[in-house]
Amino acid sequence: MDFLYIVLLLTGGLIGFLLTLKKTPNPIGIEKILKDQKEKQNEYEKKQEENNDFILNLKNELQKVTIERNNLKEHYISLEKKSSEEIKLLSIKIEEVTNAKQKITSQKKSSEVRLGHIAETLAPFLDQFEFDPETCVFIGKPIDYISFSDDEITFIEVKSGKSQLNQKQRHIRDQVKSKLVKWKEVRIK
Repeated sequence: MDFLYIVLLLTGGLIGFLLTLKKTPNPIGIEKILKDQKEKQNEYEKKQEENNDFILNLKNELQKVTIERNNLKEHYISLEKKSSEEIKLLSIKIEEVTNAKQKITSQKKSSEVRLGHIAETLAPFLDQFEFDPETCVFIGKPIDYISFSDDEITFIEVKSGKSQLNQKQRHIRDQVKSKLVKWKEVRIK
């Protein structure tokens, strides 16, 4: 029962307090509160409108950036495709030029070899050839001639242009210079 009594007492006190508030007119305080609330409401609405404008501007900028990005992406794809095609064409051109160069190089080497063979064959009849053609025997490989003169036997290799002795010819030259030459008689029965 004490509890019920306390609740009734509190409720009565609260009702009395509220009635007292209602009886005391405070028009200046209420009007001020209402005016402050209205100002805050206006300020809130203004900020809300500014935020909405800002969001709208951001959306517009995002749309512009998206369009620009898509345009750039299309342009990049177009450039990539064009570049790829140009690379293919240039690769084909490089291959053609390389093949043509190889063919010309091969023809040049072939003609140099033919010219060398002709020079080797005609060498005994040229002024630069210091041996008697009557004493020379053409071998061709690995040495072009051997000259059998009365006082010495000479191994002769004819070269034209910038050609060099090959490895086998250098070896033979070095053996002759080192006097590693022998006479061998072979009898066949």
